[in-house]
Amino acid sequence: MSATKQTDAPQIIRRIVKSGDTIMVGGFGLIGSPLTLIDELTRHDAKDLTIISNNVGEAGRGLGLLLRQGKIKKAIGSYFTSNREVAQWYNEGKLEIGLLPQGTFSEAIRAGGAGIGGFYTKTAVGTELAKGKETKEIDGETYLFEKALKANVALVRAKKADTKGNLVYYKTARNFNPIMATAADYVIAEVDEIVEEGELSPEEIVTPHLYVDTIVTSQLILTNEGVKEV
Repeated sequence: MSATKQTDAPQIIRRIVKSGDTIMVGGFGLIGSPLTLIDELTRHDAKDLTIISNNVGEAGRGLGLLLRQGKIKKAIGSYFTSNREVAQWYNEGKLEIGLLPQGTFSEAIRAGGAGIGGFYTKTAVGTELAKGKETKEIDGETYLFEKALKANVALVRAKKADTKGNLVYYKTARNFNPIMATAADYVIAEVDEIVEEGELSPEEIVTPHLYVDTIVTSQLILTNEGVKEV
C-alpha cells in the first residue's frame, strides 16, 4: 500500500529519537501501548530519555524493557507500581521520578497540547506531592500550580489510520493516546490497519491527521498469553 505518512518503525525511531529527548508513550499498563515502537527503542542507541507515560510498562515488558537497559533517566507518570522494578531503580538512585495524580497527569498533557502553560488544582495540596510547587489562594481555597507537559516525540497507539494519518481508537485502548498526540513536536502513530483516505467516517475519527507526522503498522500485539508478533 502506498501511504503518504506510512513508514517502518526502525527507520523512523532511528531518525527522530535522540538521546536526552522527552518522549510521551501512550498506554495504561500495556493496553493501548505502542509495543512495536517501544521494541524499536530498545534496539536504538538513544539514552538519557525522559518518559512521560502513565506507568513504565511491566517488569520485562513494554517500557519495562527500556528501563532494564538503563535508557530512562526520568519517568513522569501516575501508576508506577505496575512495574515494581521502577521502585528498585529509584531507590538505587538510577532513576528520577515525577509522580502526579492521574487526573493531574492527564490535564497537564492536555494543557501542553492546548498551548496552556499550566493550571491550578486542589489535588495534592498539603501532601508530599506539593513540595516545592507554587500555591495560590482562590476564593478562600488553596490551589497547587501544575506545569503543562510537552514532549519532543509522542509514540501513540491506535486501531486504524487512513493514509493521511487520521486515527481511530479501540475502546479503552484509547486512554492517553489522543491527548499525547496533541502535545509533542513529532507524533508517530502505531496502528493495526491502514486504509485509504476517505474510508474512515468523519464521526469516528478522534485524532485528526494534522497532529500525526508518521504512521507505522504494528508488528507486536498484546494477547492473553502476553506480547506476540503479528
